[in-house]
Amino acid sequence: MEAREEDPYPDVTAAGGLVQALREEAARRGRDIGLPSWATDPLAVDTTRGYLSVDLAPEERLFRLRVHIPDFGWDIGSTDDLGTLVEAIAAWWEGVPYDELAARFGFLDLDGFTGALAAGEPTATQWAGLLSSAYYRGQRDLLRRLHADGALRNAFPTMSHRAVRLQVDPMHRESRQVLVYERRDGHYEVVRAGAAPTEVPDDALIAHLRAALYE
Repeated sequence: MEAREEDPYPDVTAAGGLVQALREEAARRGRDIGLPSWATDPLAVDTTRGYLSVDLAPEERLFRLRVHIPDFGWDIGSTDDLGTLVEAIAAWWEGVPYDELAARFGFLDLDGFTGALAAGEPTATQWAGLLSSAYYRGQRDLLRRLHADGALRNAFPTMSHRAVRLQVDPMHRESRQVLVYERRDGHYEVVRAGAAPTEVPDDALIAHLRAALYE
């Protein structure tokens, strides 16, 4: 008779899944990890510094932590201790500085992540990808025009239903952002969060976007 394989995650199994196990552990510790009530596997915690996700290593007990922004993600460490994981997620969600996080939680390896941010990535890489994409050929002239401006090229670009979205800081969800729709009549429609769309003539577009994002 074959021996039954030991479950490396008995606490997760007993709780009925990863999300519930994290909720219960956070409750025991009196910690808030920012986990929405509707969340199901895989875990996704929306923070002011990107999304955090956790997945389980298949053959050994390891909770693997990852941070995401649109189109980019970094593995930032793994631990076999559920409580330590909860404490790290809570500290990240609270906005504890990166250097303090690394000092408090030895399993975190933030060098690659923070190094990319310090080097101006992933913004430059994102611009290069959009400008060279055949899929967005129809928006290429607009993308090139925005990228040519010294201030706007520092904003993080994504595409949303054929509109260009510019965000001042992709790591902070509350940072300023605008959507730019190119129309066929020589005008643009610019949308800021919580505001009505604004019709902007071609010759005023760059100045309008600079003001919307940086003033």
